[in-house]
Amino acid sequence: MNTARSFNWSLLTPFMTWLPQVGRQDIKADLVAALTGAIVVLPQGVAFATIAGMPPEYGLYAGMIPAIIAALFGSSRHLVSGPTTAASVVLFSSLSLLAIPGTPEYVTLALTLTFMVGVLELALGFARMGALVNFISHSVVVGFTAGAAVLIAAKQLKHFFGVEMDSSGHLHDILISFGQHVLEINPSATLVAAATLALGIACKLWLPRVPYMIVAMLGGSLLAVGLDAVFGAEATGIATVGALPAALPPLSAPSLTFDHIRHLAPSALAVTLFALTEAVSIGRALGARGGYRIDGNQEFIGQGLSNIAGSFFSGYVATGSFNRSGVNYEAGARTPLASIFAAFMLMAIVLLVAPYASYLPKAAMAGILFLVAWGLIDRAEIKHILHSSKRETSVLAVTFFSAIFLELEFAIFAGVLLSLVLYLERTSKPKIHTIAPNPHLPNQAFSSEPGLPECPQLRFMRIDGSVFFGSAPHVEQYFDRLRAEHPEQKHVALFSNGINFVDLQGGLVLSREMQRRRADGGDMYLINVKQGLWEALEGCGCLDERGSRNIFQSKTAAVRAIYQKLDKSICATCDKRIFWECKGNK
Repeated sequence: MNTARSFNWSLLTPFMTWLPQVGRQDIKADLVAALTGAIVVLPQGVAFATIAGMPPEYGLYAGMIPAIIAALFGSSRHLVSGPTTAASVVLFSSLSLLAIPGTPEYVTLALTLTFMVGVLELALGFARMGALVNFISHSVVVGFTAGAAVLIAAKQLKHFFGVEMDSSGHLHDILISFGQHVLEINPSATLVAAATLALGIACKLWLPRVPYMIVAMLGGSLLAVGLDAVFGAEATGIATVGALPAALPPLSAPSLTFDHIRHLAPSALAVTLFALTEAVSIGRALGARGGYRIDGNQEFIGQGLSNIAGSFFSGYVATGSFNRSGVNYEAGARTPLASIFAAFMLMAIVLLVAPYASYLPKAAMAGILFLVAWGLIDRAEIKHILHSSKRETSVLAVTFFSAIFLELEFAIFAGVLLSLVLYLERTSKPKIHTIAPNPHLPNQAFSSEPGLPECPQLRFMRIDGSVFFGSAPHVEQYFDRLRAEHPEQKHVALFSNGINFVDLQGGLVLSREMQRRRADGGDMYLINVKQGLWEALEGCGCLDERGSRNIFQSKTAAVRAIYQKLDKSICATCDKRIFWECKGNK
């Protein structure tokens, strides 16, 4: 009973928070945006299915039921879910080693992987693990996307140039295979692909409001039809996609055998992490532009339910789409109804135009995908990362090269692992400063400026960072070096407001340093101690009665108390007069 009462049932009905508030003007704006979205997803669905190694119609199916479910159960007003480039590339990379792309066995594996991804996303959402995506840094996303873009272009070389070659494997395998078939290039197919690419670029540059994919595909298709009419289809050898079934998504079922689950589990985890990162990142960006916040956990649930449903309606892995979500926002969408309307419009369009897909050349699709790949590479952000941080540059490079030379799903794990290693390396060496009163600042405020006069018996320090098991050796080595190089400074006062966290081992390091200082005739004192640090020191038993008297909440009180413990014979011969208390010691 208590569990049932404590469960937040609104997680399963998030649409009830916005649906009753939808007005007539909202519906009108959403319908206009939906029409644009439906037109955009038509060529993208076919293109992304090609990338994924799926029959073309499955890319369209992935933009239907999954988009509706994600809109109803997510938290973003503008996020559009469906097939995406990155998810398609990861899917192909994961499954092409297990089955031949396009075959029934391959499709079954794709549906099974989609179901597993949905279950993982749903479980993470209910477990309130929305912050998990924060472990995938921006540099990992940029590097992975750039690597995926290179692979997309490489895998389309066979269609762009009309050659029969093996496009599976890693980048170097594809390039070697292409080099072996370079003399078999089909001029007609290459002309169609190049013309499609050029038309798409021209559209993006000079007619940005026109759906460039549709215009480019139409142009490429008309050119192919013209070449076939003039020279004959056998002479040109231009391969086409083939007719799409004019039908709604058929029912399907994943194959949840032990072997399938065992083989697909690593890929499912990788796809889940990246898909959720993609969806939540897009949702947050659009929410910031639209003046609202999204719930990461709710978005996990929405994405999970959409993929579970998609696996039973012939849809492969769906997630938030960068370009379709942007189009949806720019087209004036106000509520998630725009995504729902777009999915229903897509169904109607498929029923009407599916037979005409037989005229769509694979070379034209390759030209479009070259353009998609180029757009995926965030050149400005890559340049920014390269110039701003060596650490982030290394994360970007490792993720990128892992994507193109190793398994694509491994690239995500490699990038995340390196990010965590670099983070731990940085936190294991907190900055430790020597500080002293600066006579040039008001009230002789303390600063770390080099060359400031110091008390010959007392050193002031500041630690910025955490003192935990990972950084304890670094802090302890600093203390040891300080005692060896400055034995005359038997007293140390540590400004502690820069310490974020102390664990048991960190507390023991501070406690042992106090004991060593006392054994040498001095002591260590803590100034500006945060409540968390005080509790940590008490909790680990690092503060005895004497130690607790060495904690001060202000530097004035600390200096006044510590001054009484200094060797007055040394003070009598000291000419530095650093503290106010020194003025009276003449």
